[in-house]
Amino acid sequence: MLTIRMLKTFRLVARTGSFAAAADKIALTQAAVSLQMRGFEEALKRDLFDRSGRQITLTQQGREIAPKVELILDLMAELEAKPAKAMQGPVTIGAVVSVIGALSLCVAGLKTAHPLLDVRLLSARSDELTVMVEEGEVDIAAVVARPDDTLPEGLTWTPLYTEPLMLVVNREVTDTDAQRILLAHGFLRFDRRVRTGLVVDQALQTLGLQVKEYLELNSIETIVALVRKNVGVTVLPKLHRGDWEADPSLRLIPIVYPPITRTVGMIQRASYAQTGITDAIVAMLHSD
Repeated sequence: MLTIRMLKTFRLVARTGSFAAAADKIALTQAAVSLQMRGFEEALKRDLFDRSGRQITLTQQGREIAPKVELILDLMAELEAKPAKAMQGPVTIGAVVSVIGALSLCVAGLKTAHPLLDVRLLSARSDELTVMVEEGEVDIAAVVARPDDTLPEGLTWTPLYTEPLMLVVNREVTDTDAQRILLAHGFLRFDRRVRTGLVVDQALQTLGLQVKEYLELNSIETIVALVRKNVGVTVLPKLHRGDWEADPSLRLIPIVYPPITRTVGMIQRASYAQTGITDAIVAMLHSD
């Protein structure tokens, strides 16, 4: 079955001339893009790509439909565009789990100030939210920036804040040397399948810090709870509006100066004109 996502992926492949380059822009593997384009060819019953050489090239049929795909997607973008009027009507806002708490307070404030807004709030991983925004399932999302700082075509980025990576340990750990601590205690690692986990992993590698692997988990809250119980130590971004420094069970230790940071920002489709919502969220998150 022909899908909008196939059209968008085909446009990227046609523009970049590479499955790999297109995959980088939409946070998919090269194999997934290749499979998607096979499905596109089957749906249209045409051979769109010449795969005989070292590089992918469009066939005559592929070159013929490329401008038609561009036109279809441009027309869809026009249909999606919304007038920048007073904030009202339905809007779906997404966020990664570590941001959802602060974002929910902002959404509550927006609802109070703009009662005609019909807000749906959901949580997912950054890569999942990026695809949902691309496909129009989510209007705006707070996500972690990719380590390579790339952004899929058609999306805009509004930075929110950066969070320094810190070594988080139990108060009973008295040593102040990050490398000694990491080798002496079990390391509670954040999931390397998601962007924050990749940021942490790259920081450890860049700094040459070795760890004593213990557990890999996909919840920052769970990891910090285990540190409170002195089960292990971890390296995590110091969450915006977090209260770890005031926690009597925890101690935060810098791993390098200046710190390596995780960047959080808002993404939305370039055609989504209701930017007042994004501006309001940014202002609220930056306010005291």
